[in-house]
Amino acid sequence: MGRVICLVMGYVFGLFQTGYLYGKMNHIDIRNYGSGNSGTTNALRVMGKKAGLIVFAGDFLKTVFACLAARIIFKGSPDTDLYVLYAGLGVVLGHNFPCYLNFKGGKGIASMAGILVSMDWRVTLVCAALFLGAVIITRYVSLGSILVVISFFIQILVYGAHGTFTVSADHLMEFYAVAFVLMVMAVWRHKTNIKRLLSGTENKLWGGKKN
Repeated sequence: MGRVICLVMGYVFGLFQTGYLYGKMNHIDIRNYGSGNSGTTNALRVMGKKAGLIVFAGDFLKTVFACLAARIIFKGSPDTDLYVLYAGLGVVLGHNFPCYLNFKGGKGIASMAGILVSMDWRVTLVCAALFLGAVIITRYVSLGSILVVISFFIQILVYGAHGTFTVSADHLMEFYAVAFVLMVMAVWRHKTNIKRLLSGTENKLWGGKKN
């Protein structure tokens, strides 16, 4: 029951579509512009730096709040971090597939950032450094995002094996499975970006031709 509570709670938080709502405040449906999704990168390209920052903050914080709520509700449980991860998964599902927008949302990377911060500061630092390094060197936000979610899963495995997280031994494999689902979903949401990366036609964050 705790897992269902966290998933549903997270999904409700995820329905707060910052990019869509901010776009509507500026009289546009951001899903009809740029890449067609309501996430941070598209908001940045379509509406500018201020919009990108606001959208990232909103999508990041809604995940942090959902995960914090799960941590408070299940404080003292031997599986607290498992519940936190389920809450994060719920947020990403709500963000990516909002029921009131015909299940057309974002790609969940800003929400994933909220999960990182909610899980462990070391995971956060490694992923942040990896993302910034990849984007600065290649100027591909999509590549940085993909590398981050893969790194996140690997670190969950490593730290989980060393007992870093509050997850009982009986549920450790389930913990890994939820992290794996988050990684696969993020990579899958970037499938068109991956195709463009492989063909050399992916949009760069700055100084590159938009295709």
